[in-house]
Amino acid sequence: MESAARKVERTMRKVVAATLLEHRVGEMFDAIITGVNQNGTYARLTHPPAEGRVMRGERGLDVGDRVRVQLIDVDVEKGYIDFATA
Repeated sequence: MESAARKVERTMRKVVAATLLEHRVGEMFDAIITGVNQNGTYARLTHPPAEGRVMRGERGLDVGDRVRVQLIDVDVEKGYIDFATA
């Protein structure tokens, strides 16, 4: 049960972040790379705090890199946030 509750909490955090950003598509943000694996490259914005997947320009990035990203898409229902590096 505790695991299921954590999963719901994570999903809700993603949905809230996507909702806050949905009207800011096209804007640029400072971010830090938080994950790189076979599934993708992930970045966390410094302000507002939100995490998403780098969909374009992710090659050569590594965890800890500071980057400038552009918000390119948001799916509020799924809690998806997509970026492209600047």
